[in-house]
Amino acid sequence: MSAGRPQPGLFEPHDPAEREPRSPVPWIVAAIGVIGVLIGLIVMAHRPSQANPGGAGMAPADPYAASLVISNIQMSQANSAIGGQNTYIDGQITNKGQETVTAITVQVGFTGFTGQLVGKPVMPLSLIRTREPYVDTEPVRVAPILPNQTRDFRLIFDNVPQDWNQNYPEIRVIQVVGK
Repeated sequence: MSAGRPQPGLFEPHDPAEREPRSPVPWIVAAIGVIGVLIGLIVMAHRPSQANPGGAGMAPADPYAASLVISNIQMSQANSAIGGQNTYIDGQITNKGQETVTAITVQVGFTGFTGQLVGKPVMPLSLIRTREPYVDTEPVRVAPILPNQTRDFRLIFDNVPQDWNQNYPEIRVIQVVGK
């Protein structure tokens, strides 16, 4: 400090010539952090495109599917909280085989007005846990389906093909996990 110059106060501007050089490292670390967060958000927001099992048609049924009987199919639609429309397929599935089923994947084939397949989403089958005060579902792994047991299920679609002919779609069991 020079004898003829007073020390600047806390809120007084400092002489730019007396500033210490700042390291660029904190800015580089911050930039890398921001880029990492952006990449993470992009990866989490990107839903992997569903596989297209079956090519142009439906995927083949799982060998154990012959032991799983789907019955009492009912369909309904309701407006969603975000202004769209959800389509529900409710039914029952009976395990006529000898294995305890812990997971089921289905493919649902929606047919168009021309008779062609217009949608074939793949999803896990969800079992209905409760119906009151609302329908609540759970994965099959939470409550496996025992041999000779019948369980209620629900499939939920937030998007169905616009050219769907409104007939009941085909529900095909394409993967079964059992023990």
